[in-house]
Amino acid sequence: MNFEVEYTPEQEAFRKEVQSFLKVNVPAGLVTTAAVEAITHEQYLMQRELGRKLGGKGWLFPTYPKEYGGGGLNLDQTIILEEEMDQYGLSLPPYYNSGGNLGAPSILVWGTDGQKRQFLPPIFKGEVRVWQLLTEPGAGSDLASVKTTALRDGDDYVLSGQKIFVGSNHEVDWLWTLAVTDPNAPRHENLSWFMLDASLPGITIQPLDLLTAGGEGGAGSGVKNSVFFDDVRAPASALVGGENNGWKVATTHLELEHGGGGHIGRNRLWERLLHYCMTHELDGRPMTKDQDIRDLLMDIYIDIEIGRLFGVRNYFLTHAKKARSYEGPQSSMWRKSGNLRIAGFIQKILGYLALTTDPAHVVEEGHIELHQRSAIVGLHPGGTVEVQKLIMARRIGIGRTVREEAGRLA
Repeated sequence: MNFEVEYTPEQEAFRKEVQSFLKVNVPAGLVTTAAVEAITHEQYLMQRELGRKLGGKGWLFPTYPKEYGGGGLNLDQTIILEEEMDQYGLSLPPYYNSGGNLGAPSILVWGTDGQKRQFLPPIFKGEVRVWQLLTEPGAGSDLASVKTTALRDGDDYVLSGQKIFVGSNHEVDWLWTLAVTDPNAPRHENLSWFMLDASLPGITIQPLDLLTAGGEGGAGSGVKNSVFFDDVRAPASALVGGENNGWKVATTHLELEHGGGGHIGRNRLWERLLHYCMTHELDGRPMTKDQDIRDLLMDIYIDIEIGRLFGVRNYFLTHAKKARSYEGPQSSMWRKSGNLRIAGFIQKILGYLALTTDPAHVVEEGHIELHQRSAIVGLHPGGTVEVQKLIMARRIGIGRTVREEAGRLA
């Protein structure tokens, strides 16, 4: 089966339009190549400015409705736009925006007409950046165990609690978060989602020192924070999807986080590893001439290619509005377990060089070493491998009389 897209002359004309725009508007210094460092504030401001320019054309969130600031583009145009952004090492949006990428689709499905008009245009036009706040000290993969409360008080909700492993570095405008709105209700029936102004009194953001503190590709997503809510008063209009209806809203958010939306683009880890092996020698000849190394490189390529095809398939199913089931968690499970397998293969190829940040010996500017750390840490965020297996089992009907449906995306 051929998964690749073939383009018409009209589509190639659109590609030229995108290429011309990016050539003019992507600053030369935008993308960082240093995996061991977080992006600078200057680079962050470049990302945001490019985001606003893309948003002005409807290209920041290209598939979403024009009436809310999206582009209303078709699937083929969107793939072209993603491919051309990838040529610069950039994604859409070109900055870390987890709460926008996951919160905006959730609002589109579950928000009122007024909330769609209030929240979606600033996100889609690049005017605001949004973090998602889910994990707590005692709740991660078991998201229904969150303890942060949001209790109604007149026309406001008062939020108290703590979220961890949040966001990236530099400023954030809005916070997309889940909280308990009825402490006496059963699990899954006591939660609600909120879109909050990050400047509200009582919100404190405190950086965390973590194993994966580096940033990749300018996203800066390796930098994480704790966020504290100390009697934060938010207007009732900030609640999205109805009080105590948060678990239904979460089906949309989590479907995307678990890979249901898919992705396209080439794998830069593979490119860097192959480049290193082609340009360095082992026993007096290029590393790629060694049969054992060639076999390991092929194992890595196959692992990565399977993950890429899962992403392309899910991207098509989502944007073509086709039926979905287990595909999202399947892709997420493969990516998580695959990254750990690949890390092991790379260690066999490079030995200790895969693990060092010593300037005299670091491989590919530290990106390989960062992958070694990220492969371990990445087993948890967005649901563990075991969680993905559980979701897949429920969706193919194992142990249940009724199969669980995939989360709503439109």
